[in-house]
Amino acid sequence: MRVLAIVHQRDAGPGVFGEAIREAGGTLEEWTLAERPAPPRDPLNYDAVFVLGGAMNVDEGERHGWITEEEALLRELLEREVPLMGLCLGGQLLAQAAGAEPRRASRPEIGWHQVEVTPEGESDPLFAPLAPAFEAFQWHSYEFPLPPDAVPLARSEVCLQAARLGERAWALQFHPEVSRADALHWVDDYEADPDAVQIGIDPAVLGPETEAKIGAFNQLGRDLCRRWLALCG
Repeated sequence: MRVLAIVHQRDAGPGVFGEAIREAGGTLEEWTLAERPAPPRDPLNYDAVFVLGGAMNVDEGERHGWITEEEALLRELLEREVPLMGLCLGGQLLAQAAGAEPRRASRPEIGWHQVEVTPEGESDPLFAPLAPAFEAFQWHSYEFPLPPDAVPLARSEVCLQAARLGERAWALQFHPEVSRADALHWVDDYEADPDAVQIGIDPAVLGPETEAKIGAFNQLGRDLCRRWLALCG
């Protein structure tokens, strides 16, 4: 299986998803879209594609010209029913390609937050094993509403956390892919995010909490990716 990861910044890479893909015998190719205009090969020729997060927002197309191009690509991948998963910013872009309008959330979710699986999620092949609830690492100030005809799979107190678009695409708001190194880097570099500063993130608290919880969460992420790969196959 050949999988494409669309990367938006170097400290938000495939993480444990990359580990799961390689352990399953798959080939992972990365496309850092903002730095490399052309992908490694035609995105339509991959067995599956997943789209990662980033510090930019979906409404910053004038600043990041590739956002519009990426949305168009995701729309085509959806139409062609290529297996897809979008994570955080990637989830927002995927939801937007499916007809939703991502927006600023009522408040940022940064750090560890409880997520509840919906009744629909209890029968979803990716989310059923996570019912009734799980704790997830989050870092976002925007959210995506439910796209037309999509199925809500998980929610937090703030927003929709996961949706299935058709039978072969999932949009997620949390970060099941994040590696220990990337998560701790985001915490250390929290001052780069004005919203993290505004809500009073304390790295002396969030750092040790992340150290304590990231191992189990990484296993959750690997398992979720393996279930996705099985469906892609």
